[in-house]
Amino acid sequence: MRTLVVSAIALAAATATPALAQDGDFTGPHAEVVAGWDHVSADGEGQSGFTYGGSIGYDYQIGSLVVGVSGEVTGSTTDRSFHDVATAGDTLKSEAGRDYYAGGRIGYVVMPQTLVYGSVGYTNARVNYDYNTGTNVGNFERHDDLDGIRLGAGVERDFGPFLGKIEYRYSNYEQDFSRHQVLAGLGVRF
Repeated sequence: MRTLVVSAIALAAATATPALAQDGDFTGPHAEVVAGWDHVSADGEGQSGFTYGGSIGYDYQIGSLVVGVSGEVTGSTTDRSFHDVATAGDTLKSEAGRDYYAGGRIGYVVMPQTLVYGSVGYTNARVNYDYNTGTNVGNFERHDDLDGIRLGAGVERDFGPFLGKIEYRYSNYEQDFSRHQVLAGLGVRF
């Protein structure tokens, strides 16, 4: 969480300082790494962790309007363990696995190098389960792949060929799973 706060402060400070280039240009392909806070909920119960990954995309700027598409793969450290589920001494561990995303965004350049945007797209999350009876009998592992929709909003800053962003995301999946995330991203535009 501390890294996320430091990244947010650095991005805000960079936005308030004089520009490295006269005009921002949000057109072209880009690749970035993302990391931040991840909170996964199921049936009203939730757990937080750290998410990390990368994305690629393409944006096109028309005046102050920016439209784009992107794809992303992330992982997560979010997990939860339950003890004495069916018998004394057993453990059921559930953990958020990889998450795939494909979607689009639309934004508006509010300052020469600062873009405010919203995004929407398809997301597919994997949830892993590991049940251990405490013996070698009856143990199992399985995973569920859950389809969903992601909504997001963020601020992106253009630093010449580089970019930085802060983004909030909400994902709603099958089987009453949902996810809230706050991420920072650093990347390059080609």
